[in-house]
Order: sequence, then C-alpha cells, then structure tokens
Amino acid sequence: MRRAVLKEAAKRFPWLANVTLYGCLFAGGDLVHQLVAQRESLDWRHTRNVAIVGISFHGNFNYFWLRALERRFPGKSAGMVFRKLLLDQGFASPVATSVFYTGVSFLEGKEDVFEDWREKFFNTWKTGLLYWPFMQLLNFVLMPLHLRTAFMGGCAFLWASFLCFSRQSGDGTAAVALAFVMDPRKTLEEMREARQERRRQKLQKDN
Repeated sequence: MRRAVLKEAAKRFPWLANVTLYGCLFAGGDLVHQLVAQRESLDWRHTRNVAIVGISFHGNFNYFWLRALERRFPGKSAGMVFRKLLLDQGFASPVATSVFYTGVSFLEGKEDVFEDWREKFFNTWKTGLLYWPFMQLLNFVLMPLHLRTAFMGGCAFLWASFLCFSRQSGDGTAAVALAFVMDPRKTLEEMREARQERRRQKLQKDN
C-alpha cells in the first residue's frame, strides 16, 4: 500500500518527489560519513549545507538533465545509451562535482570557495568514472524516466558519503576512502598530518 502511494506520487508529482528524495538521500550520505568517522557529535550544520546544495542544485539539475538527454537521445538502444553515458560523464559529472565543492564551501563562508575544488576535483572526477557509468547504465536501461532522478538519489547516497569524506578529510581518491572505511581513526590521523605538512610547506614557500 505504502509503495503504491509513493509510486503514484512520483508519477503525479515527478519533480517534487524526485528532487525531495534526492536531497534527503544526499544529506543522509553526509550523516553516514560522520557516523563512520566516529565523531563525538554530529555536525548538523554541515549536513544542512549538503542538503541545501543537494536539493537546490543537484536534484533539480539531474531532474532536467535526464529529461533533456532522453529527448535528445530517446530509447534504450546501445547507441543511444552510449551517447547518454558519454555526455553524462563528460559534462554533467564535472559540473555536479564542481558545484558540490564550491557550493558547500560558499555556505560555510570559506574565504576561498575554490580551494577544495582545486585540490580534489580531478581525483574525485576520476573516482566517479569507476562508479557512475555503471549506475547510470542501469538507470538508462532499467528505470522509467519519471524515476531516474530518484534512482540517482539512491546511488548518490553512497556517493555523497564519499564526497563529504573527500571534502573534509580525503583527497578525492578511492584508495583513501577505502582505507577510511577499514580504519577511520588511523586514516583521519594520517590525512590530518598530511594537511599540516602541506600547510608548513606552503608557509615556508610564501616566506
């Protein structure tokens, strides 16, 4: 009964249902990251910022982007799906990653909102190529258009955990993220020491 109601809501109000679900799952990914990091208290402000970026941009962008792709390359033939994947990873993925890093930094009031983007964008995009093409292949082949943004939100739950870790502690690589999952405290300590060393080298270079 509940599943039928949700399915009907997605059909009748596709934009609202897809964007809301996407933003909630995106914010949930940040909470998972914080729980795995075993912090003494949850940073609800950071989760709020992630949710704002997820709902205001990512959910809306993906909703209209997926529809534009389907209008331009309709159907599920191999050629059409390949074109969708190519454009999605070559254009949409870099845009979404860039907006996440700069958007959350802006909401936090950082002086240099491009700092995280400069340091971690390329690694993050390369890591995404190991994950998103396979998720989007399933999305384009199996999911009806009105549920594709919601499906992406489900995939983004895990991806948002990775993004939040990369922005706050990691470097955008899958290897460091995997090490974090295996031993969070040791990895965070190593990344903290690495950041401090980079700051010392930067100060020495500036002086």
